[in-house]
Amino acid sequence: MIKLIRQALVMLLLMTAIVGVAYPAVIGGLGNLLFPRQAAGSLVQRDGKPVGSALIGQAFTAPGYFWGRPSATTPGPYNGASSTGSNVGPTNPALADAAKQRIAALRAADPGNTAPVPVELVTASGSGLDPEISPAAADFQVSRVARARGMDPGKVRELVAANTQGRQFGVLGEPRVNVLALNLALDRSR
Repeated sequence: MIKLIRQALVMLLLMTAIVGVAYPAVIGGLGNLLFPRQAAGSLVQRDGKPVGSALIGQAFTAPGYFWGRPSATTPGPYNGASSTGSNVGPTNPALADAAKQRIAALRAADPGNTAPVPVELVTASGSGLDPEISPAAADFQVSRVARARGMDPGKVRELVAANTQGRQFGVLGEPRVNVLALNLALDRSR
């Protein structure tokens, strides 16, 4: 019996050293060596200071900025330590109520906009951290952003087009707009 306990403890220590120390050190080292920007969190800098990550959405609420998807993370919006879905299914009344509140907020922020509200502006993504919206969701917000900034809507649409990424490798996914990158481009266009 003591021999089995000793073998189990040796195996526990060995696996802890391999899986808990060596493997993360090797993978972390390779990540830092081969993909330094991504390994550092894909931080976006403005004036030499980090203002966010290209991989994690941020809460923009001012009318002069494009708004991203709602976040299901708590506490607070886009908390990377709490990445999770809302776990509220399509038949749950709480999802419909939250969507109605978000639609009302979007309509109140842009009262003349009668276009259908894109679904990603009222529902959170699976992770609750999505940094991107569709070009249609960006287009829905152009008039509000242009009016708040005193800009020509055509110029704002040009910025949306310039910040729209196509399908990966030309076939994977859908076209998308990184909200942080677009808002930083708006700030530079002043």
